[in-house]
Amino acid sequence: MTWTEQLEAAADYIRERDDFLVVAHVQPDGDAISSTVAVGWLLEKLGKTYTMYNDGPVPSRLAYLWKSESIATAASRPDRKFKHVISVDCADFGRCGASKELFEEGYDLLNIDHHPTNDGFGTVNLLDFEAAATVEILHDLCETMQMTMDEAAATAIYTGLMTDTGGFRYSNTSAKVMEIASALLRAGANGPQLAETLLERMTMGQMRMIQTALTRLEFSSDQRIGWLWVTGEDLAETGASSEDLEGLVNYPRNVEGVEVGLLFKQTAPDSVKISLRSAGVVDVSAVAQQFGGGGHIRAAGCRVGATLSEAIPQVVAAVQKALDEAG
Repeated sequence: MTWTEQLEAAADYIRERDDFLVVAHVQPDGDAISSTVAVGWLLEKLGKTYTMYNDGPVPSRLAYLWKSESIATAASRPDRKFKHVISVDCADFGRCGASKELFEEGYDLLNIDHHPTNDGFGTVNLLDFEAAATVEILHDLCETMQMTMDEAAATAIYTGLMTDTGGFRYSNTSAKVMEIASALLRAGANGPQLAETLLERMTMGQMRMIQTALTRLEFSSDQRIGWLWVTGEDLAETGASSEDLEGLVNYPRNVEGVEVGLLFKQTAPDSVKISLRSAGVVDVSAVAQQFGGGGHIRAAGCRVGATLSEAIPQVVAAVQKALDEAG
């Protein structure tokens, strides 16, 4: 199916239905929340009824997004189920989390995503593995449906582009991304203000967490792998939140000569979440898949059912093997 055909199929899915549940992946980031509200905006403009949902809370730094306060969470869970579901930015079906419990038996689902590990789990799929972010796909969908961007929509899509391209610095910053960003600025997105909010400002808890984590920075013997680790106790002691951990993995990755940076986050005594970032030599999504995770070539994540002292050598060894195989 061509890209145009995918877009038309997705547009038809939305036009022909009503009463939608819009979900994104668990522990949502900028692209996930921006995509959620962008779909909500599209549905509202079309006069559709919808409910936006995520297991986790909206990160506080994204509270400025249109109707983000309306996104239901596990703490305000809807007491009904839905026949029509739109999932955004979910690399696989499992990433929908407990929102699956809100799907009515015999549901249909529009799957909109940009992760290469997505296996097309939707009834209708709108997948572009070359897109920098899911919001880039939603921009194409809005154009297909002849929707005129206003400030709210432009801000949401610009936010998702900015967060998933690292402020338009990562290798996924294509000419198309910059063309879309230019159009969004003309539509009312405040680029400088968003850059200040998303890239420059940090909480005191975040600064204290950086101070704590950097004391633990370690490297492999060939200095091509670098990693940090944090625990739940660190969060309590520094006053940081889970969203304050975002970006920590870039510290080891940004060291000259390091090919892969890792952040190990202990979420329970026998559960560790790992963020992986690559300079490009190693496909970290392939490494993450070995542990049941996924993502992109340069950015991926997974979870290991082990203690921190067990998880670190396991994942470092897998990355080292990938590096050795890549030469």
